[in-house]
Amino acid sequence: MKIPESIRGNLLLKMTSLNAGVIGVRLVISLFIQRLLAEIVGEAGIAKIGSLRNLLEMLSSFASVGIFSGVVKYVAEYKDDKEQLQKLFSTTLVFTVLGTIVVSLVLFFGADYLSTTIFDSPNYIYLIKLLAVIVPFISMYRVFNGIVNGLSLYKKLAGIDLFSYILSAILTVVLLLTNNIDGALIAIAITPALQFFVLLYIFIKVLREYVQFSKLTFKVPMANGLLAFSLMSFFSTVLLNYVEIDIRVMIQNRITMADAGIWTAMTNISKNYMVFSSAIFTLYVLPKFAGIHNKTDFKTELFNIYKTLLPLFGVGMLLIYFLRDFVIQIIYPDFLGMEPLFKWQLLGDFVRLAAIVLGYQFLAKKMVRNFIFSEVLSLALFYGFSYYFAGIYGVEGVVMAHFLRYVVYFFVVFFLVFRYFKKQRKTTAE
Repeated sequence: MKIPESIRGNLLLKMTSLNAGVIGVRLVISLFIQRLLAEIVGEAGIAKIGSLRNLLEMLSSFASVGIFSGVVKYVAEYKDDKEQLQKLFSTTLVFTVLGTIVVSLVLFFGADYLSTTIFDSPNYIYLIKLLAVIVPFISMYRVFNGIVNGLSLYKKLAGIDLFSYILSAILTVVLLLTNNIDGALIAIAITPALQFFVLLYIFIKVLREYVQFSKLTFKVPMANGLLAFSLMSFFSTVLLNYVEIDIRVMIQNRITMADAGIWTAMTNISKNYMVFSSAIFTLYVLPKFAGIHNKTDFKTELFNIYKTLLPLFGVGMLLIYFLRDFVIQIIYPDFLGMEPLFKWQLLGDFVRLAAIVLGYQFLAKKMVRNFIFSEVLSLALFYGFSYYFAGIYGVEGVVMAHFLRYVVYFFVVFFLVFRYFKKQRKTTAE
């Protein structure tokens, strides 16, 4: 049967199909690892791993000064302009060097405080100090990954993602079996270094083509443009992960440590299928929205993205929901009380997907105030709803908060995006 041209020529569908294969393999590997973790370290260990992943996300933003989306946007815009690229990469060099130094020092000398605050124990000082050494790799990987995303080299990027994930999985299993929870935490901590070397090995020729390393200067000609993305990254990444850590501690203190682990396990499942969308956003949505300058084209592209992604995600989420007991039995067999969380988590993630697609217009057009307002509102709603509903419904209240937060967030973002085009039309008319 001949495939219609509209389907064969759909770049978003091509990326989605390729990512589906990669994510499918990742999910199979993740099922095995999560099951192993659940059996060996239990709910308490899963909660600690969740906190470490949150910390790594925060470090990824701090160490690179939050310029990932800026690098993606400007590389997509200036990939044929060597002079502008050189200005971009010189500015990026200064930002990442300063960010790396500051973050490494804070981690090394604040290890005791951070270990107690994040893991509720001073036993993980060694882990925080290890992260201080890993930070340079985190920042370099983030920047180089931004360059590759900006060039939309999605096929090679999918290969990198899969290969580095397999290496990380092998390392995690080996260290987990030999050193229990400490081994798992160490493996997760050094994963960014593995990712960096894999990316560098595969993309060194491409990077040399676009980045003239010998001509980089310690100057910041594009500081203002990138600082806007730094500010947005702080609110979207750093505060988000801080709130997640705080909510995990709240669940642990107000309910039980086991419930903190159950909630973390639910978010792990969510993050495994939501990672499918994150690559699409940076490889396709952000560069595409950056090149659209009128409401009509934006609505056309938005409809194209929605009709491609939402049905696929909807079907996938329905399958997960109806197979939830089977999923729990395979991955987290001893995590009693997890089943009621699926409904609210999946509903929230579906609305979240629709909202985030819209929200990428803020990044594409550097709508800093709108972005910060919507992110702060989203986090405040999540924080407030979680504390309120957890007192009534227990851990299920936290995922109810997740859903309600994104319903409000969607309508707010929708209003702000289309208000932007309305203002733009008035400005043009004048």
